[in-house]
Amino acid sequence: MAARRTDLTIGPARVDRRTKNLVRRLQPGDIAVIDHEDLDRVAAEALIEARAGAVVNAAKSVSGRYPNLGPLLVVAAGIPLVDGVGPDVLDVGEGEVLRVEDDAVWAGDECVGKGERQTIDSLEEAIAEAKATIGAELSRFAENTIEYLQQEHHLLTDAPDLPELETDFRGRHVLVVVRGHDYREDLKALAGYVREVRPVLVAVDGGADALLEAGYRPDVIVGDFDSVSTAALRSGAELVVHGYPEGEAPGAERLAELGLRHHLAEAHGTSEDLALVLAYEKGAELIVAVGTHSSLVDFLDKGRAGMASTFLVRLKVGPILVDAKGVNRLYETRLRKRDLGLLVVSALLTMVIVTAASDSLQLFFQSLWKTIADAWPG
Repeated sequence: MAARRTDLTIGPARVDRRTKNLVRRLQPGDIAVIDHEDLDRVAAEALIEARAGAVVNAAKSVSGRYPNLGPLLVVAAGIPLVDGVGPDVLDVGEGEVLRVEDDAVWAGDECVGKGERQTIDSLEEAIAEAKATIGAELSRFAENTIEYLQQEHHLLTDAPDLPELETDFRGRHVLVVVRGHDYREDLKALAGYVREVRPVLVAVDGGADALLEAGYRPDVIVGDFDSVSTAALRSGAELVVHGYPEGEAPGAERLAELGLRHHLAEAHGTSEDLALVLAYEKGAELIVAVGTHSSLVDFLDKGRAGMASTFLVRLKVGPILVDAKGVNRLYETRLRKRDLGLLVVSALLTMVIVTAASDSLQLFFQSLWKTIADAWPG
């Protein structure tokens, strides 16, 4: 466990260029040494959840390309963040005790790196500057999207070559879960919907662990399997490896080493896109999306230069695609009306039973009925 003063944090180092790999082995108080330019919100939330003692970033957590909020979340959670330390800090040994003091990182008596100690004020200033210059990034993003739209327009009309699955999607609701923004809150809010409707549960990579955490077992897992636990892979779900038309299929080797049977589906775009297309083409009646990416910042956080395939996929599946928050609001209203009706019926039934069992109440209602009948004209 790290010891901390206002300007000093001491703890064992966990080192990885990929933040999502590092957080799996990060213990409370450990010092996370990462190389993550434009630290995204999902990675930041994972570092906070793991209770990192400090974060040392070899790169800049805010490059200025766009207003990413991940670093601000880290600092607001009380975790020291030292930015732009340089690549040499990644040579620190795993588990080596580090001392983060002001803007410097020490291993014993040796300074292994020095950067910028971020504060809420410094990050708010950097984010404000990024907002002022985002027009250039938006232009590049739009140009890349249009360029790839011209190359990938066939995605809208072509029937993809998808594997045969044992899971039956036809005429059913499908819940597609990505471990993105607010996924925990959305899954919790949809508990009643999942319990009553029993949708097909499709997870995209780490979304499988999100489902297990919420108490559900995924029916299908789609992705390159670089951010999903072995426990989730062994949960009994059908596994669909996202392969690319160029022949690359990240994740297939891992599943083969684990001895897990899997299917291969080649598709442009992201694994999230593939999961939506899979549900659509397999005959889903409705697709409910949890944690999926839809805003410009979402795509820039993911390092995407454009969103051609995602845009085309959304056009294709749009008629049956809804966001989890919309479903939750509709479902809550439905439940309230149903519960109100049941309450009224229960009250009437109780009154009938009590009346039948009580001589005095029977006499009262008989007298009331006689009074009404005598007063009724004709």
